[in-house]
Amino acid sequence: MTHQVLSYQIADSIDIKGFKASFKADIHFSGADELFYRTDSNRFVCVFKYGVVSFLNYDPVRIADFIGMIIPFCKYPLGEHLNEEYLVETEAPEYKIGNNKIDVVRADADVIRLVMMNVSQSVALDYYTDLMDRLLEETNLHTQRLERKGSLAIRGVKLKKYIGRTLVLKNRIAENLYIFDSPPETWEDESLDKIDTGLKRTFDLQERSRNIHEGLTIIRDNLDLFKDLLQYRHSTVLEWIIIILILVEVVNMILEKILGVHW
Repeated sequence: MTHQVLSYQIADSIDIKGFKASFKADIHFSGADELFYRTDSNRFVCVFKYGVVSFLNYDPVRIADFIGMIIPFCKYPLGEHLNEEYLVETEAPEYKIGNNKIDVVRADADVIRLVMMNVSQSVALDYYTDLMDRLLEETNLHTQRLERKGSLAIRGVKLKKYIGRTLVLKNRIAENLYIFDSPPETWEDESLDKIDTGLKRTFDLQERSRNIHEGLTIIRDNLDLFKDLLQYRHSTVLEWIIIILILVEVVNMILEKILGVHW
């Protein structure tokens, strides 16, 4: 029997605790970063802190209704939802993982949850990659101008706001990447570990996560450079102010001694 998994990135993050208190259904797993519900005999829904909701065997109407219900618990809801589809074929003679489908011998709730989790992480990595690419593009514009003209296009308060905004986005990405590790259940169950390892390889989760980390490192280095330039500019201005004050004092002393004029 074929089951459809659909995962949607609907927001930057979801208030897991608040939604759990509001939504009453048969909950199979509850954690600080994830809620996993069985809403019918063959329907499941998984809600993740990093803004993804995953559905098994949900039609478009049910999906739209559920997303509408969870939006009040979302932080920074997205106008357009990234999504990814994956199929689960149950009652297969052996485990087999493909690019768009997995064949499983055993199809209990733990297996379903593991598949939905990996599909959801893949969607989230698409979202974070897009955010990181935009940050890199913007920082590259400033570094290229620095290379061509020796100065930044933005200064003072605008530069501080840009650095702050970029740091906020960078931190939002970094603080969620740590939860993409394998769940503890895979350490104790060989078949679950095999499925998890195979799915991570299929979705290329580790390589994509590593690329995001490398991109964030480049962004951090650029921000450090911008902050150093900002501090250098401030120190240079202060030095010139001090020099001017000293010159004024020297001129005042000279005029006072020679002409008897005091400013």
